[in-house]
Amino acid sequence: MSFRRLTNGAAILATGFLIASAVGVGAQSSSGSKIAIDKDDIAGVVTSAKGPEAGVWVIAQTADLPTKFAKIVVTDDQGRYLVPDLPPGNYQLWVRGYGLVDSQKQAAKPGQHLDLKADVAPDAKAAAQVYPAAWWVSMMKFPDDKAQQRKMVLDFKECYDCHQIGNDLTRHIEQTSVPGATTTLAAWDQRTKIGPSGPSMGAFFQAFGPQRQMFADWVDAINKGDAPTQAPPRPAGVERNLVISEWDWGLPKQGRADAAATDTRNPRINANGPLYEVSEMTDTMNILYPVQNRAETIKVNTEAPKLVSGFNAADSESPYAGHNPWERAGDPRSVGIDSQGRVWMTVRNRANQKQPPWCTSGKYGSFYPLRQSGRQVAIYDPKTKDWQHIDTCFSADHNQISEDNVIYYGIGAAIAWIDINTWDKTHDAEASQGWCPGVLDTNGDGKISTGWTEPNEPIDPKRDHRIQFGAYSTTINPKDGSIWVSGIGRGDKRLVRIVRGSNPPESCHTEVYEPPTNQAIEIFGSGGVEADPNGVIWQCWRVSGHFTGFDRSKCKSTNDPQGTGQSCPEGWAIYRYDKVPSYVNSVYNPAASYLTHMDTYDVLGLGKGLPIYGTTNLDALVAYDTHTNQFVTLRIPYPMGFMARAATGRIDDPKAGWKGKGLWTDYGMYAQWHMEGGWGTLPKAVKYQMRPNPLAK
Repeated sequence: MSFRRLTNGAAILATGFLIASAVGVGAQSSSGSKIAIDKDDIAGVVTSAKGPEAGVWVIAQTADLPTKFAKIVVTDDQGRYLVPDLPPGNYQLWVRGYGLVDSQKQAAKPGQHLDLKADVAPDAKAAAQVYPAAWWVSMMKFPDDKAQQRKMVLDFKECYDCHQIGNDLTRHIEQTSVPGATTTLAAWDQRTKIGPSGPSMGAFFQAFGPQRQMFADWVDAINKGDAPTQAPPRPAGVERNLVISEWDWGLPKQGRADAAATDTRNPRINANGPLYEVSEMTDTMNILYPVQNRAETIKVNTEAPKLVSGFNAADSESPYAGHNPWERAGDPRSVGIDSQGRVWMTVRNRANQKQPPWCTSGKYGSFYPLRQSGRQVAIYDPKTKDWQHIDTCFSADHNQISEDNVIYYGIGAAIAWIDINTWDKTHDAEASQGWCPGVLDTNGDGKISTGWTEPNEPIDPKRDHRIQFGAYSTTINPKDGSIWVSGIGRGDKRLVRIVRGSNPPESCHTEVYEPPTNQAIEIFGSGGVEADPNGVIWQCWRVSGHFTGFDRSKCKSTNDPQGTGQSCPEGWAIYRYDKVPSYVNSVYNPAASYLTHMDTYDVLGLGKGLPIYGTTNLDALVAYDTHTNQFVTLRIPYPMGFMARAATGRIDDPKAGWKGKGLWTDYGMYAQWHMEGGWGTLPKAVKYQMRPNPLAK
């Protein structure tokens, strides 16, 4: 067994390899030709031994600002590039692209022309060092049995919920992390049991059963020289218009971070202001001031006791982050910004079982008791630096604010809310919140009737029926104010609609929908959900790799008293991202998704209401252009390891064209040390902008 770490200079494979994506494209462009620039731009031409290099990235990075900053652009069909609007400083520039190895870094300052020499990769292994993780993990050979394949992708989902598989850290095994292991399989068994998620991660890995050997065979093959045989496609079309800005922020050991730049109802809120990110594993909030290129980290205010959890807070040793690196109390998640610019987040502020008495009595508690709350709500006011805490009966998580200023949460098999206006007026937690269980109106009396049958009981046509749906991601349909939620379960298929009505909880009305079953590839493993301005509900599918849009206005019937979810097959539009290799011998691919995002206000210039498929394993957000019916891959090439848990479009200056707006996101994976650069590399705040052409200033 070998645990040798491979390098970019690995030996040429015995079999010859033609790197198709490295072929020069378009007409020759003289390196002496000048591109018109402003004093804050850097521009030039990228050429290799094959000629001009189209669709490759030019990365400009500086450490001269208060926090490290990088801007990334793509070359046009003649290999030309222009990095616009750089803050003053000394920059290092280099070229990264599929079919290439990273070029030597060259120094430049804004206002200069700099032609760059790209280096063609000598072989498949060298080229693949900059491929996203999905290309590497797709080399795994699945069993032939279709039922086993289905179980495999369900088991993989447990990994992708937290981090990539196929990145450098997971496709190699470091001897220091597995002392005493004598086989590669033993090393995998051992490595998955260490660190702050060791107890749960080890259990997830053991669930693969005998197929754990597949991971060992994969690593052994890579150590012997195997590499992906397919290259990712280079950026093409509008993908070459992308401008990416990145700022360092946060802590090296942070994990599972969520960010917000503006109120999702009004993209002008907080214009030119800070980006906020809560880091769950470090009890901190990161704040980026992009105008000043400055970042800070503050502690989240909490009175909760220490969190004890085998999932991501085990008192154990990490070979990278030391002992018990994720010891914490507040566990902050799911950040949002309201119309006053205040920052809302979900935070533990007490022990789970210390529920207020009205959680099991009163209007809502007597109707549907809530006996514990794993996370409550906090508000941070950037103007005053003050914190407010709202004690909630429910465990708060992903949320969205409605037009009438109510913030909604999915809470397992129910939805819950806080009326912001009521809270601001009274600061009364009980008066400000409520919740509705998901109950089907099986008896047809137009309301939730108590005495309903439970999810594990047979449906009785004379009684309503409560359903399980694992509410996780939440959105609000702007057409009718209905709340839509999707689950996070392994094989979950449900999309649930709930209307509060005039007198909740009795007036709450629940509908359940599932994708049609007559698909060539089964649709399962629900993920994030978002509504576009036309009321279409977009949902990503973490396991099967689908992306769906559900339009309830197309339904011939919504009557489904049995809760089959099949009352409206005509409402579904079904797509699947396939610009990634499938696992060997399988229809499934590793384009794993997490949440769905929405460019409601056209900050990317691809149209209002652009749905975005948030990926785990592709180093990208993937937009679905409903006008061209094409996926647009918005890849972040550096540092590798990008995995978003948030994306919000903000308009800073509506008169400034593409420069006055952007889509803000972050590196949100569990273990930040999985990203390129390894331990000590800071997380990144990211701004996507789409200019009209690759040379626009």
